Amino acid sequence: MTAATVILALVIVTALAFDFTNGFHDTANAMATSIATGALKPKVAVALSAVLNLVGAFLSVEVALTVTNAVINIQDKSGAPKESLVGDGGYALLLIILAGLVGGIVWNLLTWLLGLPSSSSHALFGGLIGATIAGLGVSGVKWTGDGSKLDGVVGKVILPAVFSPVVAGIIAAVGTWFIFKVVTGVAAKFTESGFRWGQIGSASLVSLAHGTNDAQKTMGVITLALIASGHWTNLSGVPLWVKVACALAIASGTYVGGWRVIRTLGKGLVEISSPQGMAAESASAATILASSHLGFALSTTHVATGSILGTGVGKKGAEVRWGVAGRMVLAWLITLPAAGIVGAVMWSVGNVLGGYLGPIVVTVILIALATWMWLRSRRTPVSAHNVNDEWGTSGAPTATPIRSAA
Repeated sequence: MTAATVILALVIVTALAFDFTNGFHDTANAMATSIATGALKPKVAVALSAVLNLVGAFLSVEVALTVTNAVINIQDKSGAPKESLVGDGGYALLLIILAGLVGGIVWNLLTWLLGLPSSSSHALFGGLIGATIAGLGVSGVKWTGDGSKLDGVVGKVILPAVFSPVVAGIIAAVGTWFIFKVVTGVAAKFTESGFRWGQIGSASLVSLAHGTNDAQKTMGVITLALIASGHWTNLSGVPLWVKVACALAIASGTYVGGWRVIRTLGKGLVEISSPQGMAAESASAATILASSHLGFALSTTHVATGSILGTGVGKKGAEVRWGVAGRMVLAWLITLPAAGIVGAVMWSVGNVLGGYLGPIVVTVILIALATWMWLRSRRTPVSAHNVNDEWGTSGAPTATPIRSAA
């Protein structure tokens, strides 16, 4: 067994691990408001979201192709993969991909530990960009497309990150304002009951949309690895087994439920009512589905957060915790560079050791860091039992007394 074969296997397993963390990190994007308003019981919500994420993963490959073709500059002028990257079994490119995945997973787990709804997508892209710059230099990153075509990292990742939460927030604010205008005079108990049913549909649509966008990113990473190793040559398609594996991985992670992040989005930003929840989910779904169709690898976390904040702005007298929102925005701003630094460091470790040892040591480091963060989270557990506890005065996601998850 060659070193390239070993690292390919590690890349595939690590990519699926990233997809799993993406699932539990981003469950909140679809279900936090439905759980917070009581429209769905916590366990039912994550199970429903898992099933719809699984289905959504098969509905499109546009975002997957963005990851395959629009981040690392793998093609020569003829459009074929560069020999310098895919030669020697693709070892050089595979090491970059492995290091980038480690950067993404480490940032996902750290922000989950802190209860911060940061972007899994940007963690992945940050890790890949950092590892690519360390391994190939700045020119190794495909920053923009050729000619006037808006493509690459700027067009497909950065610009959607800036505009998508704003667009979603505006849609949610207008929708919330309109809803409360329409239901003025209707008894609150009827309003809450009716919109809770509506939330089930809108939250389901967000879960479906999440599958069409986020599951695709790992598909693109694995396809990129297969291209590097010579096991796949089609730059405009994704192998069926990759689709199935990634769909199952993200659905499994979703079912686990990232309760710490669900708590922050559902209780930490706005004390949300069912009409607001339906408006937020509808705005998120519309934005994510439109972006998936266009191949924009946006952050569903940014979209969901923008929508929830929009409902706070759109409802007269609603309390918005801008301090919590500020911490989240700070996390968003440092996600790309932070994950990039981890990716670059991991590439350096793997490159110095080389051969079989390099990728194995990188993987061991990832396992050690993941284990430490999981053990650290057990000190203040958040589960389906306490996810809807009142938000503490300190604003921390675990500020309220924590009941046993047993």
